[in-house]
Amino acid sequence: MFAAYFMDTLGRESLIAADDTWALLALLVVSVALAIWLEQKYIWASKISGAIIALLIALAASNLSIIPTSCPLYDEVIWGYAVPLGIPLLLLECNMKKIWRETGRMMVIFLIGAAGTVAGAFVAYALLHPFIPQLEAVAAMMTGSYIGGGVNFAALATEFDAGEIAGAATVADNLLMALYFFALLLFAGMKFFRRHYTHPHIDAVAKSGDLKGAQTQAAAYWSRKDISLKDIAMNVAYSTAVVFAAKLISAGISALIPDTGVVLHMLHTFFGSEYVWITTVAMACATWGEKQTAKLAGSQEIGTYFIYLFLFVIGVPASISKILTETPLLLAFTAIMVVVNMLFCFVGGKLLHFDLEDIILASNANIGGPTTAAGMAISQGWSALVGPVMLVGTFGYVIGTYLGILVGGILGA
Repeated sequence: MFAAYFMDTLGRESLIAADDTWALLALLVVSVALAIWLEQKYIWASKISGAIIALLIALAASNLSIIPTSCPLYDEVIWGYAVPLGIPLLLLECNMKKIWRETGRMMVIFLIGAAGTVAGAFVAYALLHPFIPQLEAVAAMMTGSYIGGGVNFAALATEFDAGEIAGAATVADNLLMALYFFALLLFAGMKFFRRHYTHPHIDAVAKSGDLKGAQTQAAAYWSRKDISLKDIAMNVAYSTAVVFAAKLISAGISALIPDTGVVLHMLHTFFGSEYVWITTVAMACATWGEKQTAKLAGSQEIGTYFIYLFLFVIGVPASISKILTETPLLLAFTAIMVVVNMLFCFVGGKLLHFDLEDIILASNANIGGPTTAAGMAISQGWSALVGPVMLVGTFGYVIGTYLGILVGGILGA
């Protein structure tokens, strides 16, 4: 907006120069801190989410020409280091032995929903690819996000070099999420669904008539935890070692598989992706090194903070005018994926005689991720389902990146 003015007065298109790393870093970390503080302090902010608040601050700052749309801090530090380092930390809870042992039937409906997400990506792409640029990248990102969560979105946005459209996709996604969560809660109370599905947890809550304790648990999700200097050192060392190992493996395999032809291109894209190997190595560490990784206090907090930095950065290159023109189509794209996921979950759940609560939470774990699904279970008083839905949602972190790269590779072939 003020680019021409700053060019005339300062000789550059933004108030802060692209090479003024400390000024940009200060604005970045203060904005993320403000977004997290608002999310945890005010109900209205928690409904918007700290992630979208951080993105909106970046969007405003870049469109007002306060900060540049491209600089070494974004490209080299956040995309190059913060994103890959955050992923292994967020995958530390992906103990596959524990997940398979404790999730029971909910894993089945979650996997049905994941298949629905993949199917929805192909359906939406077939309908809308003539109208949206870089749609294979969007399909990959949203497949990963709608099976896992923000960690998968971050990995796939980097893998497919999504650039500006990642910001517009995030805005569309967050607009849809508000409607989606409202719809799930509406379904839980509708006579139609209660008549056609069993709902033992809803009945148990109705008899007790008390959700106060559950709401208190939800508010305490990001409560203060014990963490030592050793914890920070071990978390950073672990994450760096995982990323380094993944880069070595992916580089070696990329050299072995030629990028020619459709099949080899897909194999090269999948097995040559450092994010596939970051996920694989981190999952292996969490599964077979469970005693050691359980001691790494603070991993979720540190990893989540890195992802918040990423969410600020993806809002920077997004033009408000382009968001206004592209978001409606992207909203349609994401809506198709969500609707197909819900159809798979509710139809599959009906055929396999799942409870209504299992179906709602499994779909939520796909589309929103483990924290939103657990939050919904807690807020509704379905306390027995909190653990299983957290575990299946965490499993989504594992397979989301794999399936996102597979979808993007097929569509981009």
